[in-house]
Amino acid sequence: MASQPKPPPPPRPKTRGNYNCGRCGQPKKGHVCVAPVPVAAPSGGGGAPSPSPSTSSGAASASGGGGGEPHRLRRALSFDEAGTPSSPEKKPKVEGDVEMGEPEEGGGEDDDDDAVMEVGGRPVPREVMAEVLRRLGPRGVMAAAGVSRGWRDCAGRVWRAADELRLRVLAGSGAGILAALLPRCAALSCLHLRMERDVDATTLACLASSCPSLKTLEITMAANATNRMTGEDLNHFVSEKPSLSVLKIGGCSNLDFINLCSSSLSVLWLSDLCSLSKSVMNCPNMSELSLCFEQQSNGCTDLVSLMDAMGRTCPNLNKMHISSNQLSNEAVFALESANLRGLCMLSLILGSKITDAAVASIVRSCTSLELLDLSGSSISDNGVGMICKAFPQTLSRLLLALCPNVTTRGIQLATAQLPLLQLMDCGMSLCTNLNNEKGPMFGDINGGIRIIRKLCAAKKQPIHQKLIIKHSNLKKLSLWGCSAIDALYVNCPELNDLNLNSCTNLHPERLLLQCPNLKNVHAAGCQDMLIGAIRNQVNVNQALPSFKLMFVHGHESPQGKLHL
Repeated sequence: MASQPKPPPPPRPKTRGNYNCGRCGQPKKGHVCVAPVPVAAPSGGGGAPSPSPSTSSGAASASGGGGGEPHRLRRALSFDEAGTPSSPEKKPKVEGDVEMGEPEEGGGEDDDDDAVMEVGGRPVPREVMAEVLRRLGPRGVMAAAGVSRGWRDCAGRVWRAADELRLRVLAGSGAGILAALLPRCAALSCLHLRMERDVDATTLACLASSCPSLKTLEITMAANATNRMTGEDLNHFVSEKPSLSVLKIGGCSNLDFINLCSSSLSVLWLSDLCSLSKSVMNCPNMSELSLCFEQQSNGCTDLVSLMDAMGRTCPNLNKMHISSNQLSNEAVFALESANLRGLCMLSLILGSKITDAAVASIVRSCTSLELLDLSGSSISDNGVGMICKAFPQTLSRLLLALCPNVTTRGIQLATAQLPLLQLMDCGMSLCTNLNNEKGPMFGDINGGIRIIRKLCAAKKQPIHQKLIIKHSNLKKLSLWGCSAIDALYVNCPELNDLNLNSCTNLHPERLLLQCPNLKNVHAAGCQDMLIGAIRNQVNVNQALPSFKLMFVHGHESPQGKLHL
């Protein structure tokens, strides 16, 4: 028996409105309407014609607004641009690099929903969530972006608003991590990179293309990483960043020459340099320069030509730090001919060929020095006397570490004739045995502390020396490694930091500290009886024993002080 045909399905309910022409009533499919457009009757005539019963509600809305703007009103019938009751409007998917939470044109209640996200079942404003994510590190913000769409949008808000970023690039990651992250930070102006992988021209090209508004760039290298940047790579990068003002790069051992030309660059720090065959810096707005060469470097860097060109190419320079064993009196004389009258901070360290003649040149060329660092030089007490006569009203930081020709007379002369002195470093200057010893020394352009190793060749200081220091403004005093001192008297009411590391011959009964504000005392390598005498005297001078006595060997304290 043949099967009976199935009955046709019932007609689907009409959900999209009328499919008939609004003028003639015929079906719209394949229809070209030829009916005349109804024209309103003149003011003196009869009433307007009423619409036919077959006219749709959509057509009525199109003609009910008057005939002035028919096209604009009929756009409401375009189903591609407006939603229907059975097909709600779908919002376009917003990518991570589009701003979220801002009201759209013609927005309503849905815009209020976009400004709020659900966290733990409770609504939280996106601005509040973004402010919370700003307190995380880059790793935490990247992890938050993978939680949900709302979290991703808040993370994108954080990246777009970031103006300073500190990143540690691991050895296993390539330059792609920077290329993927940095373009999200449209407002980034300050970038600090701790590189545990090699740096080359590809890294600089990525930074140049991903950070259009970059003003500050600092790159520090880990011990197992190598900076393969050449002079040509550095010059090309600086030329592509017209807004760059601060550039600090470490590990520049492969930098063979410098030929920079920038009107915006104001601060340049290059460390671990080996040898520069050419050094040209045409930066008229540069105010701070720091060039640190490797201690064992025996390159052909012409420091005399470098110093001589500074007056023409960097006339506004006021802070200079040069660390090189090639420094000599001739280089300082060239600095005098450069006529840099605006220098207020001058640091020339590791120059064992610098003598009192160079000090006389510095006195003639500089009129208002606030910091002078001649650590590792061969100046004597006469040079210290010239410094005191030239800068009594300006000099506040004087560093003469590892200057074997400076005696207690020169140190006492400096503290007596420099009333504004706040920091003085005489480490390893008063030492009993300096011949063929490697000792640390201080030196930094901002008066901070850093360890630098140098092979010393100097005469032996007499033992059993007495040092008396009395000053009303001195705050930091460093006498580390002064093993020739056996008696010390310090009367400094403002002193808060005293370094007596490796003062091995200082007798406890010949120590007198009258420093009521003393907070940190460093006594690594000293006798136990001396440490006890320091503790007792500081406790007596202070109402509360709030000072810290540190005597751990070979480590760095949490306060950032050095234990030698």
